[in-house]
Amino acid sequence: MSDEGAVMPDYGHDLRFGTFLPPVAEHADAVVALARLAERLGLDSVSVQDHPYQPAFLDTWTLLSVLAARTSRIRLFPNVANLPLRPPAVLARSAASLDILSGGRVELGLGAGSFWDAIAANGGPRRAPAEAVDALEEAIAVIRALWTPGRAARVAGEHHRLDGAKPGPFPAHDMGIWLGAYKKRMLRLTGRAADGWLPSSPYAPPERLAEMNAVIDDAAREAGRDPAAIRRIYNITGSFSGTGAEFLQGPPRVWVEQLAELALTEGIGEFVLMADAGDDTGLRRFADEVAPGVREQVGAEHGAATDPVPTRPPPPPAPARPAAGLGPAAGSPAGVRPTPPPETRLSGEAVWDESTRPSGPIAGGGPLPATANPSGRHLIDVHDHLRGELAQLRDLIRQVAEGGVDVAAARDMIATMTMRQNSWTLGTYCESYCRVVTTHHTLEDRSVFPWLRKADPRLAPVIDRLAEEHEAIAGVLERVDRALVAMVADPARIGDVQDAVDLLTDTLLSHLSYEERELVEPLGRHGFSDAIR
Repeated sequence: MSDEGAVMPDYGHDLRFGTFLPPVAEHADAVVALARLAERLGLDSVSVQDHPYQPAFLDTWTLLSVLAARTSRIRLFPNVANLPLRPPAVLARSAASLDILSGGRVELGLGAGSFWDAIAANGGPRRAPAEAVDALEEAIAVIRALWTPGRAARVAGEHHRLDGAKPGPFPAHDMGIWLGAYKKRMLRLTGRAADGWLPSSPYAPPERLAEMNAVIDDAAREAGRDPAAIRRIYNITGSFSGTGAEFLQGPPRVWVEQLAELALTEGIGEFVLMADAGDDTGLRRFADEVAPGVREQVGAEHGAATDPVPTRPPPPPAPARPAAGLGPAAGSPAGVRPTPPPETRLSGEAVWDESTRPSGPIAGGGPLPATANPSGRHLIDVHDHLRGELAQLRDLIRQVAEGGVDVAAARDMIATMTMRQNSWTLGTYCESYCRVVTTHHTLEDRSVFPWLRKADPRLAPVIDRLAEEHEAIAGVLERVDRALVAMVADPARIGDVQDAVDLLTDTLLSHLSYEERELVEPLGRHGFSDAIR
């Protein structure tokens, strides 16, 4: 990490989170499914590596086109396009075309090239490092010329040129050109000519970011540019196990602390997780636990938490085919089925009277269109994660109480859970779960609820009641904490933990069901996926 007391660059960029997919042909369906999951989880971007000489990989532009057709909101980009095998004039028109077809959701990541033997074997040039940088700079000029309306484009370059080419088609939005850069010449080119810097943590570790950023900033100022014009996007990889002593090797709270520090001290505006096409667990944890925590910490540092209501609504999604198995359900105009409340209660206590819950109107008085925002589905996804973790927690408490699980066995069990922790104790696991529930409710209180209240004032009574129930659940969580503290001193008091978790189960499952019943339809109509990540 950066040195203490270092100057904190604040480039003024929105904080975003995305994923980086391997385009493995053998797992093509899984790759597409993972991209669609990333959208449902509320991530901001999906990117794909580009190695056209790799026979085991799908073609990146073909895959990005399919992903654009199978998603409606998430942004897409090559991470990064292999310039030596993709002529810049063709690449410019391909990227602009996909941007138009996707409704302005494409950015262009570019690389100078590597693996020159493989490139040459596929008919591409073999360039020395200096030549590759020169060719990239010329390619940027070619691409920008073809994206600029006006007279016939001319670029006189040694490696790439235009001689009277007609510009167009033109991107649907101001598409960014982001460079994967590490060495000084590439970093300086980024500062002079690019819209974004796209390094990867294995090649640009956190301790090197400050010096690399400085090269980019100096080059930008020398070119008469504001360094803030260059977005900083960081490809990251890590593990949710480990001690936390190394970068991104530990539980989610370690990731939150380390990524928030990079956002605050190095100006990183987007974190892109390198995903595994065969396992969506890491992606889910990144979206559900890490991203909200980083936003919260960075927002608190910037003072943003006092004004969380969006200044503008999210863009309307483009038509997309519904997710598999999510056909229209009775009583569920959003095309997804809210989870019913539990049929039985575990505790003899009640923290509220369910009969006094208000109901909101069906916004617009009719069914949602086919273009409904996926936010309603995402709310259920988040709730399903909380319900699943609660069930695992209850089972572990039961086994410990029955003496069927000792400390070592409990450690092994928790290690297989989605929400595993560094300290393998029942208390630590329970505390972690309580923290995740609290974070989810805090984000709703600060962002989702104000947005829906503004979008449809008729929802005010429901929103007020949901906020009151969040406060009540916070009290139940505190009771769980107190029971855990007492159990540490006297293990025989695990019964008190069971009682507290029984009450939490009744309360939380009832609340989640009520919230889905009332908010799935409004979220599907008014959107706001970002707020419930």
